[in-house]
Parts: sequence; C-alpha cells; structure tokens
Amino acid sequence: MADCIFCKIAAKEIPATVVYEDQLVLAFKDLEPQAPFHALVIPKKHIESVGTLTPEDKELAGHIMCEVIPAIAKENKLDNGFRVVANTGEDGGQTVKHLHFHVLGGRSMQWPPG
Repeated sequence: MADCIFCKIAAKEIPATVVYEDQLVLAFKDLEPQAPFHALVIPKKHIESVGTLTPEDKELAGHIMCEVIPAIAKENKLDNGFRVVANTGEDGGQTVKHLHFHVLGGRSMQWPPG
C-alpha cells in the first residue's frame, strides 16, 4: 500500500533498526520503546489488522506467532518473559493501519496494561 508507513519500512524506503527479517516478515525496534526491549513485528504483505485476517493468512499468522516471535524473544534473551500485543481498531489503540505485533520485554510487565 503506497501510503502505509510500515509498507515503506518493509520495502526499505524508510530506515529502521531491524531485529529479524525473512521473506514474509520484518521486525524492527520501536521508535518510542515502552520497555527495555520493544520491537514491532509486521508481515511484509499489507494486512490492516487482526480483524481483517482471512483464512488465507493462516500460515503467515502462524509463522509470526509460532516461529518469528519466539525466535526474537530467544535472540534478545527475554527468558524471564515478554508480552505480545496487537492493537486492533480505534478503540484498541491501533494507530498504524498495518497489522503489527508489539514484543515487549526486559522488565516486569504489570496488569492491567492500561
């Protein structure tokens, strides 16, 4: 999508500090970290949100949740735990309309988050 900032990051049109990349996914450090480790994991394919995932996206979503996020956590020594957040829609706090998962760690996470 031409005007999507995360699509531009995935296309390397906008620089980012990459922590993981493969053919389907890019993960990069958040510019306004909310924890000592805070990365955003995005599919390179433009998908608006968790709410717009389709059955055709099942393999991609599984890859992100079952392979990519655990690998990022392991690589960044988040052995004591981490949080994964996907804000969805306006009331869910989603500000960029491109599916992304926040991976936060390096400190104790409190509940409720906000």
